Amino acid sequence: MNQATTPIVPIMPGTPPAVIGSSSGQQQYLTFSLGGELFAISIISIREIIENSKITTIPLVPSFIRGVINLRGAAVTVIDLAVRFGKAAAAVTRRTCIVIIEITVPHLTVPQQMGIVVDAVSEVLEISAADIEPPPAFGGRIRGDFISGMAKINGQFVVLLEVDRILSFDEVEGLAAIGQNARFAD
Repeated sequence: MNQATTPIVPIMPGTPPAVIGSSSGQQQYLTFSLGGELFAISIISIREIIENSKITTIPLVPSFIRGVINLRGAAVTVIDLAVRFGKAAAAVTRRTCIVIIEITVPHLTVPQQMGIVVDAVSEVLEISAADIEPPPAFGGRIRGDFISGMAKINGQFVVLLEVDRILSFDEVEGLAAIGQNARFAD
């Protein structure tokens, strides 16, 4: 993949992730649609947004792993968030993009980058902590630990995701191994 063909959109050019947010109790979230639902991720975890590009498939991996992309010479694993959440994979449109996030796992020494395929990126919103409700209790059979809360924006609920919990620790280690083993020809 040629680097020049993949436009990169930084969230806030020149702003280090550690200083993003506000002392007034508000935090910035990137909102995006996925299967007709609205989700958000704290922009502290987001590295960049890129166009949907050529994804190299990897055999014998879970169905939610689309494959890997070449991001400036580094192999980054891409997951289909809709499939991960038990939905059908959405058709790729011109608004489909890959959000590159960084996740941390306690026993891995380096944060891991991965891409998540979303239907469309909406906007960056400042959401006050007072406007965030705790995640609903789903019961013992439905996993909801990857939801950090629910925010109501313009009369619509937005599911706030906890990116470090979208995948289990074992899955993150597996993704790291996939990325390390992938090789791209220049």
